[in-house]
Amino acid sequence: MGLFEKLKSLLFGKGDVSEGTQDEKPVASKQEKLVSAKHEAPVTKAKPADMMVEQKPIIQKPKEEKPVADKITVGHVHMSGCTGCLVSLADNYEGLLTILDKYADLVYCLTLADVRHIPEMDVALVEGSVCLNDECSMEEILETREKAKIVVALGGCACYGNTTRFCRGGQQNQPQHEAFLPIGDLIKVDVYIPSCAPTPQQIRNVCLMAYLLLKGTEEQKALAAAYLTPLMRLAGGGADTCGCSHTCACGCDLMTEIINQGLCCGCGSCAAACSVRAITMQYGKPQIERDLCIKCGGCSAQCPRSFFSFDVCGQYESITHLIGEVMKP
Repeated sequence: MGLFEKLKSLLFGKGDVSEGTQDEKPVASKQEKLVSAKHEAPVTKAKPADMMVEQKPIIQKPKEEKPVADKITVGHVHMSGCTGCLVSLADNYEGLLTILDKYADLVYCLTLADVRHIPEMDVALVEGSVCLNDECSMEEILETREKAKIVVALGGCACYGNTTRFCRGGQQNQPQHEAFLPIGDLIKVDVYIPSCAPTPQQIRNVCLMAYLLLKGTEEQKALAAAYLTPLMRLAGGGADTCGCSHTCACGCDLMTEIINQGLCCGCGSCAAACSVRAITMQYGKPQIERDLCIKCGGCSAQCPRSFFSFDVCGQYESITHLIGEVMKP
């Protein structure tokens, strides 16, 4: 034993410096491990027949019950307008998809459907006024009345003429177009949805109520008729209070039929509905600037005292509940 080995034995002990003692186990190499693994008995896997499979009971979900049977057909006919009403219709988002999925098939729309000629349909939503100088527009509005069971005037232009009343000829793009009329002056209209533009909820509700009126149960038809009654009365003819037209609906109606009759409650709904700010609230009453009025009918339609209907007020909760039920996804 050399000097270095003696020093290691004094510091660490003899067991730590001895090489290859009997207590030590040899470490197997990688190759030896692979060889030994090959000779081991293979692990037998259980056959599928020997395995116990737990069968869970199949739960059948109840079929979805729709409030009514089949769909109706709806079309959007675009006359002379700004397409704002169609944008308002599209602003229903998921609600529009629910309507198209469950209740209505869109069979005609220049923007959303690839159909050239007006087909037979249950409900026609007509946007815009009719240009008397345009032969194609005159033919289309007459064809719409012929092929649709229910014609809806959608927006102020279709109902009352709106800004198209002030159109004059001489414009660069269409100098010959100078005479525009609301569709009610040319054909029979069943329902009016005034304002510029109508709210998405109002358009949605009218589509649903038209569906229930055509395809619903007797109870649903009664509620739909109650909801549509005021809008059908608007289609029956407006007041001739300012000499504009027999289908005019403007701020003059509020002054003569509501304010002068002591019916105004000062709620400000008319001022909020006016799209051109022709109505301001002064001393709790609406003040109308006739020079700014575009005759869209939004103020008259929004006023809670303009076409008061007990048919709706008495069944408001039932109608609201019905709309909520049919709009569930």
